[in-house]
Amino acid sequence: MTSPGFSTPSDPIDTPTAAPAELAEIARRVAERAAEHVRTRRVELFAPTGTRVADGSVESKSTPTDPVTVADRESEALIRNLLRAERPDDEVLGEEDGGSVDVPTGVRWVVDPIDGTVNFLYGIPAFAVSVAAQIDGRSVAGAVVDVARGVTYWASAGGGAWATGLGPDAIRLSCNPITDVGLALVATGFGYSRERRVRQGALIAQLLPEVRDIRRVGAAALDLCMVASGAADAHIEHGLSPWDWAAGGLIAAEAGATVLLPPADSRSSDGHVTVAAAGGIADEFVDVLERIGALRALPD
Repeated sequence: MTSPGFSTPSDPIDTPTAAPAELAEIARRVAERAAEHVRTRRVELFAPTGTRVADGSVESKSTPTDPVTVADRESEALIRNLLRAERPDDEVLGEEDGGSVDVPTGVRWVVDPIDGTVNFLYGIPAFAVSVAAQIDGRSVAGAVVDVARGVTYWASAGGGAWATGLGPDAIRLSCNPITDVGLALVATGFGYSRERRVRQGALIAQLLPEVRDIRRVGAAALDLCMVASGAADAHIEHGLSPWDWAAGGLIAAEAGATVLLPPADSRSSDGHVTVAAAGGIADEFVDVLERIGALRALPD
């Protein structure tokens, strides 16, 4: 793979103030604590299934189909407080309470308090808490907690990708040993704007005959962890924000995936592509994406 945007498992990075393994442990603790809160609030705020909610629990953001719940805001506030207690001088970029996307000097934490809010709202058990640490715009540690399943995925640069909750002990993750893209199960997702969805749908229609099948789970952080764990063979999506890919992208790369990520200072509206593919199909998968025009950005 020659494209400079792609990455494979990282070499270790140490700075005078933070080692990736230490940051990964913080990310894991903080994400698991927030996941406990999210799990509890799902029962308190919503019916077991469907969208019947307590008054004032849900608002809209970019479009009427892009919701934010009181639990999203509570989860992010909790994460920020926990990080401030452990790393008071670090910057934080979060989905709900913001922060600059400009890459700072030093450590920046990138936080998605609930990835898969629509699933959370409807009671579909596929939503996550994602916490990552970046240095100079590069993720060096991260954790993603699958809230409903109680599974934690985490990684540090050069330290591999791991998971708890899939068995009695921590498991080191590795991508599927697949070599034929025609047998690949590919995860994807769609934006909230109608215009982007039309273009994404057209691309997926071209991709579908080239692969085994498509899965739309509805949480990009989980999609990337699925590639890492072998629950999917590849992932592609346009228009993700840094908090969508910061932890999951590192976890996938440390599990052996070839990963293409947006610039660290990008926004969802820029429409950059995120790709993760098991190493054995990465070249062929990227060739397919290039042929159908799927590597180009889809800006709003």
